[in-house]
Amino acid sequence: MNLTPTDLQLLLAFSWAFLVAIFAVPSVIRIAHQKNMLDQPNGRTVHVSLTPRLGGVAVYAGFLSALTIFAPLQNGLQELLAGCTVLFFIGLKDDLVSVSPFKKFVAQLLATGIVMFMANVRITSFHGIFGIHELPIGLSYAFTFVVIVGVTNAINLIDGLDGLAGSLTIIMTTIFGAYFYRYGGSLYGNYAFVALCLIGGMLGFLRYNFHRATIFMGDTGSLVCGFIVSVLAIQFIELHPVGHASPSVALGILFVPLFDTLRVSVIRVLNGQSPFAPDKNHIHHRILAMGFKQISTVVILGILSLSVSMFVVAFFRLGNLALIGALTLISLLLSAVLGVYHGRIRDRVATVTEE
Repeated sequence: MNLTPTDLQLLLAFSWAFLVAIFAVPSVIRIAHQKNMLDQPNGRTVHVSLTPRLGGVAVYAGFLSALTIFAPLQNGLQELLAGCTVLFFIGLKDDLVSVSPFKKFVAQLLATGIVMFMANVRITSFHGIFGIHELPIGLSYAFTFVVIVGVTNAINLIDGLDGLAGSLTIIMTTIFGAYFYRYGGSLYGNYAFVALCLIGGMLGFLRYNFHRATIFMGDTGSLVCGFIVSVLAIQFIELHPVGHASPSVALGILFVPLFDTLRVSVIRVLNGQSPFAPDKNHIHHRILAMGFKQISTVVILGILSLSVSMFVVAFFRLGNLALIGALTLISLLLSAVLGVYHGRIRDRVATVTEE
């Protein structure tokens, strides 16, 4: 197999990000223990021991260094790195001393503004969904903001089990990256570097993050990863390598974190709570409650993510409405299954209490 110069650069970028991350994590773990920068177990977490939560430092070190060394930094990559750096530091501060949700939102607003207004990264068309094609510029900016903040927080929120957010990030990024590599051309081809650098950094980190994890990603990693994935999704839609079905294919690739965030938000609102109130209603909590172990739960959700992604990729010719309908049906079926099991578990607890 003959490697082109670009292929060689991609391979070097991936390898660099992986090696930096895998060698940086032990140092981060050691420093975190020495300085007592550890995550305390609480009622919302599933871990039971003090664990460092600065793994995102190693991921970002690998990603940032590999991208700046090997990738062509045009077409929005400089602005992407600037936005990532903003979220990296707000995430780092949150992992060390805690930050209010408002301050994190302001940081997300700033990062989103950088890529939207300085790099013109935005969704310009609905590609015929509900008869809507090109968006007015104001609506384009507003919808892009919702997408970036929504996806960023969805991946941040699903980071609740050892290896879960990292595994899902790798699956989603690999699929987007494959399209950028194959169809990106001069305008979007460098986003294949973004994908591979993130995959390399994440794989190096996951060596230490699978159950029982010796380090967590923390907001330092999950906010940055979510932001990168959101930008990849937007650029995928703008590239539209699968024609007008690109928005629904992107939704399918992002299905697991988006479904989880939407589902728990609806449940909280129906229960009279804030949609941002913390609880143990996330999809991974429900699967754990069925009796599955952490590793099994991560594998199940990884398979779900990959299966839904492959479905929308294979059947993109069905069009947006058919694919969105299929994703809605999958969501309803999953919600029903999770609800039935939750009800049975609650009944068992009530029966034991009465006895």
